[in-house]
Amino acid sequence: MTETSTPPPNEPAVYTGDRARPIAEVKERAARIATGLSELGLGQNDRYCIVMRNEVGFVEATLAGGVIGAVPVPVNWHWTGDDLGHLLQDSEAKVAIVHTDLLPAVEQHKPEAMQIVEAQVAPELVTAYSLGDVPLTGRYPTLDELAQRPPVTEPNTVPPSSVIYTSGTTGLAKGIVREPMTPDRVPAVAEAVMDLLMFRPGEPTLVPAPMYHTSPNVHFIWATMLGVQTHIMPRFIPTEFLRMVEKYRIVSVQMVPVMFRRLLDVPEEERAKYDLSSLKYVVHAAAPCPADLKEAMIDWLGPIVYEYYGGSEGGAWTRVNSEEALAHPGTVGRQWRDNQIAIVGPDDQEVPAGETGMVYGRSGGFWPEFTYLHNDQKRRDISRGDFFTLGDIGHVDEEGYLYLSDRANDMVISGGVNIYPAEIEASLHNLDGVRDVAVFGIPDEQMGEALAAHLELEEGAELTEDDVRTFVRENLAAYKVPKVVVFEERLPREDTGKLFKRRIKEKYWQGKQRISG
Repeated sequence: MTETSTPPPNEPAVYTGDRARPIAEVKERAARIATGLSELGLGQNDRYCIVMRNEVGFVEATLAGGVIGAVPVPVNWHWTGDDLGHLLQDSEAKVAIVHTDLLPAVEQHKPEAMQIVEAQVAPELVTAYSLGDVPLTGRYPTLDELAQRPPVTEPNTVPPSSVIYTSGTTGLAKGIVREPMTPDRVPAVAEAVMDLLMFRPGEPTLVPAPMYHTSPNVHFIWATMLGVQTHIMPRFIPTEFLRMVEKYRIVSVQMVPVMFRRLLDVPEEERAKYDLSSLKYVVHAAAPCPADLKEAMIDWLGPIVYEYYGGSEGGAWTRVNSEEALAHPGTVGRQWRDNQIAIVGPDDQEVPAGETGMVYGRSGGFWPEFTYLHNDQKRRDISRGDFFTLGDIGHVDEEGYLYLSDRANDMVISGGVNIYPAEIEASLHNLDGVRDVAVFGIPDEQMGEALAAHLELEEGAELTEDDVRTFVRENLAAYKVPKVVVFEERLPREDTGKLFKRRIKEKYWQGKQRISG
């Protein structure tokens, strides 16, 4: 990788940490890797897995498939056991490109016919993850060896979209398959992605989240294809984020709320040492953001914080800027562009403003249609005409702003009363000393279900179970007071900030019938 500490003059590059490779070279290497993948038997619409951490090789491996019409399947490298085995089998991928240190898990769970390409662990990853010496095994062809092949000279006209697997918080993950984009649709999609994520050619953009997730994946693919100076964090470290924004005059960044929390944990006097004046757009999504957390970010950075709501299946349905967020605390915004949302009640009819129901959306004509790999029925199950649901419950106000109450499979029915844990979680975030919280239903012989609250406290904070119950009782209805209160050292969250409630709930529901995300 080309060593440099400043962007090459008049030549956009992809950075991993402080190392850069010009985008022209990235695309050429991708065309060479494409030849190597062809030699391994990959062709049009064949799938291949990418089991890599954030680095420029991930970018090249992704773009390479598009050159020959093969479909990349980015893999959450944290996954092991059944989660990983399911994806490797279900994807029917012919090849897996894998960082050396991640090989053991893949080797254990891969189908016998799957071929492996070994990717050397980049030095910035060794540093970020304290991996020590990670030499190549010599058992497989390497990504760098594939990059020495002659380049494909007649690339595929329109690269196919990646197959992204959902996080699987309520069961085995599902692969999202998009219909092919026609060449005439590409400009509209490119324009919409730039509008949503707010990056532009000539303005450096930063990708701090794992690139196996949908939004960071879309971010780096389109930024690279459009020649945008793209900076990739090997791992999100708050002070390193601040350093990179200052050093490279970052203009736009896409984040998740858990990153906000970690940044605000940096002492104010330390944060003040960094010049963040270049930053114009901080876009976030993927997980709920407590209103007080968003307000704290806006107080610090100014009105440059934007949120959108949607999902891997349908892109973004709504968006909200800082001024709107402050005026309408808790909203995830109004309909964005030509997307539409509808709130549907239990009778399958739309409900008026102010009433709660299932949130359905319809993606604008620019976004490709989708289904689930090997599971068209699941796609039909979430549909209502041209609309589909991501499983969220919410309402819109008279001005059209959407507010989410909870996910349908998280709703607790206690004594016949519907209770939305997200409301209780939002309230407990306002209790001094609470850093994170998960509220969910547990079995109860009398009520069917009761509420449990697991909390992660700020360092040095001291709270009791009674403190928690009293706070909820003073701010919400008595039936929303948790029966069980547990203090955890750390709650299990995805890199995107999504909470793995299933991991906490399992011990309560062992041997019982009901368990959800």
